[in-house]
Amino acid sequence: MVPASREFQVMVKPIGAVCNLDCQYCYYLEKKDLYPKRELFRLADDLLERYIVQHIGASPTQAILFSWHGGEPTLLGLDYFRRIVELQRKHRPPAREILNGIQTNGALLDEEWCRFLAAEGFFVGLSMDGPRELHDCYRIDKHEKATHKSVQQAFRLLQRHRVHCDVLCVVHNQNVRQPTAVYRFFKDIGVRFLQFLPLVVRRGNGAVGAQTVPAEAYGAFLCTIFDEWVRHDLGRVNIHNFDEATRPFLGMEHAVCVSRQICGNIVVLEHNGDVYSCDHFVDQEHRLGNICETPLAELLESPALLEFGRNKRARLPGYCRQCDVLVLCNGGCPKDRLARTPTGEEGLNHLCSGLKRFYTHSRPYLQKLAWHRRSGEPMESYMRMLKSEDAAAAPQANRNDPCPCGSGRKYKKCCRLNPAS
Repeated sequence: MVPASREFQVMVKPIGAVCNLDCQYCYYLEKKDLYPKRELFRLADDLLERYIVQHIGASPTQAILFSWHGGEPTLLGLDYFRRIVELQRKHRPPAREILNGIQTNGALLDEEWCRFLAAEGFFVGLSMDGPRELHDCYRIDKHEKATHKSVQQAFRLLQRHRVHCDVLCVVHNQNVRQPTAVYRFFKDIGVRFLQFLPLVVRRGNGAVGAQTVPAEAYGAFLCTIFDEWVRHDLGRVNIHNFDEATRPFLGMEHAVCVSRQICGNIVVLEHNGDVYSCDHFVDQEHRLGNICETPLAELLESPALLEFGRNKRARLPGYCRQCDVLVLCNGGCPKDRLARTPTGEEGLNHLCSGLKRFYTHSRPYLQKLAWHRRSGEPMESYMRMLKSEDAAAAPQANRNDPCPCGSGRKYKKCCRLNPAS
């Protein structure tokens, strides 16, 4: 089999849109309606093996990554994932490495699951939206019961078993108002890898749902967290949004599709073998084919997918093309391009003003941060420099005032006590 001409990722939906939760903002639950005659949403064993063989054959890289999503993939049970690993070992070429990632709400994770995930080196994405009162706004189960307790238990189990865990926090109209509380909650429970996903609920004709994060509030949310992170948590907490924003200053291409000029390298495989252009465009218009009829490697090179990816750049409004932070944003995800520019052009990202605020605010810091990383200077020296600058810029601060560096401590207990730390 000829491998694909570029790196790719497949979001596999082995159980389709079936989930044990009923999160009020979930965009994927409705995808069950694409298959109204299906009673069993499950990637059958023979189709699972066919997919694994095709994925391995299509992968152009030394490391072969599988990404298991849903719905909720753990509903298939642990034996199903043992079978996945068994098939991967059966078909793994010599000297190639296979990696697995799974995105979960955590409700079904227990000791046995975590022992398996640790033993097989799975990367786990765990969905959690902050402290209990903010998480439970929308992340409820089928009986409208809160889920925060179960997801925290899952996180503790993953920690105990030393499973690599990225926490994915959806930023919506409620938790966006409390950035400091959200960030410090995650720090307090020991989250090391964190990503913020802005919620934009599409309602047609450019309208958005009430749960959607307001653009300006999202920008303020990122700025507030960034200011604390860049002064206190470099090297301790990895925030995907900030790492991604740093890449252009390091001379690196963006790693995630939402920030790249061109997308289309992350497709979706549904439970029956159908392949779609993107997780947010699982519909008949964007169905590329089925791996039972067309090999995955061919679908990844299909004209429809390539055009889908190029359209991200081609359809940028002139307003975006003239923006001085375009290299950091590239118009954001096409799914969010619901607004109009000040001159009335269609295709402006709903989050534009917030993203522009964050990138404009963070750019000077990111430029210096990139220099420190290239020079090999320890991150502690950069944090000390920023806190010293903050203290020098606010000599009038009263010893009992909140420290201007943003730590949340009193000035006398922070930068006044040791301005170089």
